[in-house]
Order: sequence, then C-alpha cells, then structure tokens
Amino acid sequence: MTIRPNAPMPAELRHFMRAGQHPSRSVACPHCGAGEHKPCRVRSTGRTLPDPHPARRTAWAEATACCPRCQVTPGFPCHTDGIPLRDQVHARRHLEAEETAA
Repeated sequence: MTIRPNAPMPAELRHFMRAGQHPSRSVACPHCGAGEHKPCRVRSTGRTLPDPHPARRTAWAEATACCPRCQVTPGFPCHTDGIPLRDQVHARRHLEAEETAA
C-alpha cells in the first residue's frame, strides 16, 4: 500500500472530524461572509464567534430540509399564501433540518 501524504480526505471522514461543529457551517454565512466550514465572525472587529449567525442557520435549513408547513423542497424559500418569506423559514423547517442532521 502506498501512502500519499497530500491525499485529499474523503468526505465521510471529514464529516466525522467536524462532528463538534454545528451543521449549518456547511454553507456560507450571508451575514458576515464567512466561507463554508469557516466560523462566523464579527464584521467590525473580525473576532470569530463560537456559534453561527441566525441567518446562516436559516440558509442551511433552506438548503437542506423540506418544509412540512408549506411543502417546498430544499433550495426553495418558504412562503405564506404564495408570497415568499424573505430571509426566513418556518420553525418546522428548522426542526426538520436539525432532525435530518442528527
């Protein structure tokens, strides 16, 4: 067996190595601009935050879970009576995303 020191880590192992992080870090933060798998930060000082911004959690829920309330698929915004919710998702969608990630 040949050992390659610079071989890329398989996605399955990378997931378990980041098990202590919130799963919403898998998407970029629309609030502070932090990239995927990077911690959120305060825009004015650059200090990193221990928890992701609520906007990042919302973007993650929208990208990964179906909404049981308005029946939209991942990637589409939640809506109320046909009017899209701007920068928001239903609470049930957050719960669905948390259950799926667990």
